[in-house]
Amino acid sequence: MHKSKIQEKKEDWMNSKWRPAMGWMYMAVCVMDFVAFPILWSLLQSISHGQVTSQWQPLTLQGAGLFHIAMGGVLGLAAYGRTQEKMAGANNGGIQLPTGAGTTYVPPGQGSVNVTNQPNSSGSPGFGGATTAGFGNTPLGGNTMSTAPAFGAKPLGPPPAAQPLL
Repeated sequence: MHKSKIQEKKEDWMNSKWRPAMGWMYMAVCVMDFVAFPILWSLLQSISHGQVTSQWQPLTLQGAGLFHIAMGGVLGLAAYGRTQEKMAGANNGGIQLPTGAGTTYVPPGQGSVNVTNQPNSSGSPGFGGATTAGFGNTPLGGNTMSTAPAFGAKPLGPPPAAQPLL
């Protein structure tokens, strides 16, 4: 069976626009539930009773906020899926990326990346590496004492001497 151009266009619109539509829908629900409805609720009470007696209870926070948790999951997975599609080259709007563009991520065991703007191993130390002091190899401030032990570790020095009873 051959589909008409209108049917293909409708399917294409739904397939390509559902992610932004979910984002706009979630934003509209949040604006209405946290901004517009509380204002309208207060106005309704002040007009009909002359004063505001109760506070608006957001509908989306009832049920432990499951709506926001679910929408966070839907939008997060949609964004992740779209990122994967873009990295695979699906519908980049006709833009052809140069071969050197993109991520430098290489899965483990599949080669290495040669990045020329990173310091080499003989340069500055990595996180947690030993640092060297300059100007005579004394630490900053001239402090030659060792650092305090970690919580729960044994003390560095000998135990304190017993104090005589008075």
